[in-house]
Amino acid sequence: MHPISKAIRIHTDRTNEMEHSSPMFLTSSFCFDNSEDMRAAFADETDDNIYSRFSNPSVQEFVDRMVALEGAEAGYATSSGMSAIFASFMALLKKGDHLLSCNAIFGSTHTVITKYLPKFGIEYTYVPADKPEEWEKAIKPNTKMIYVETPTNPGLEIVDLEAVSTIAKKHNLILNVDNCFATPVNQRPIDFGADLVVHSATKWIDGQGRVLGGVIVGKKALIQDIYLFCRSTGPALSAFNAWVLSKSLETLDVRMERHGNNALQLAKALEGHPKIKWLKYPFLVSHPQHRIALKQMRNGGGIVCFELAGGLQSGRKFLDNLKMLSLTANLGDTKSIASHPASTTHAKLTDQERLAVNITPGLIRISVGLEHVDDIISDIRQALETC
Repeated sequence: MHPISKAIRIHTDRTNEMEHSSPMFLTSSFCFDNSEDMRAAFADETDDNIYSRFSNPSVQEFVDRMVALEGAEAGYATSSGMSAIFASFMALLKKGDHLLSCNAIFGSTHTVITKYLPKFGIEYTYVPADKPEEWEKAIKPNTKMIYVETPTNPGLEIVDLEAVSTIAKKHNLILNVDNCFATPVNQRPIDFGADLVVHSATKWIDGQGRVLGGVIVGKKALIQDIYLFCRSTGPALSAFNAWVLSKSLETLDVRMERHGNNALQLAKALEGHPKIKWLKYPFLVSHPQHRIALKQMRNGGGIVCFELAGGLQSGRKFLDNLKMLSLTANLGDTKSIASHPASTTHAKLTDQERLAVNITPGLIRISVGLEHVDDIISDIRQALETC
């Protein structure tokens, strides 16, 4: 079956009630018929469920569906996107190791890399997201992992996954890709050589702003190390959230098609607007990495970003004059959302750090929802007139 069909048809083993829609296994622990079965489970001689911090049928169904969509060998789900990213670092890196990361990354990921990894003796180097030809020069003898976002948050730089994978394989490094903005229906990093793929399932995968969740998929041996780390440290995904996310995957393909179509129409409608200095969307010909986006993405995703000519004050005025779009700390919702990264998601970066990754004072990020595209365009245009 096609991965999209697999993600819809994968189903937890039916109970005696013969339910069509998977039930939710809202339980902290699981029972055994006898002491020998219990001993064997704790000895890892069987795959029987023990405790929902370790495994849970609802969580496993969500993982299995994500594995199918990404074309991975195995996976593990966590309580949030950031716990997935942190686990992918801490389970596989140790004191004395070096992480090579693209410089354009989510604000909280930047904090983990720059503030917390050094506390564990893990070094890092940032390299330009849009210049993989410079990355190989930054590899050290102790480099163990390359970490990238593509498209990046919030500037929508596109990393050439094939080029970075070639470098990673040449130096026997783990390639770890944050695929949150694209989702597995628009981009499959494993097809281009990634070893691990991480997601904040809170975003497009849920798609309705309801629950938190994260997931890591990839090579079985790497996922096993991540599972053992998480089993002991506890960032478990709840059964309820997993059940919601699993249901969400059944509509991910059709939702992302609409998000992408709306975003492309919005980008075309706003490109060249007199109040906008520049605008980025991966499937616009004007995007600097348009050719790479066409090579590795099915559509451009649901994010559009632009720089207001009036800078910071215009950015605040624009947000305050929106009538339909929401102002909230999220993206990937059915409802369109506008945000100002410099004062929110990336506020903890210095001015210099923000400018290094093209987060300018007037940068606006639009998470394009499922409303009628004419209404989205109309609201943004009327708000622009006030800037």
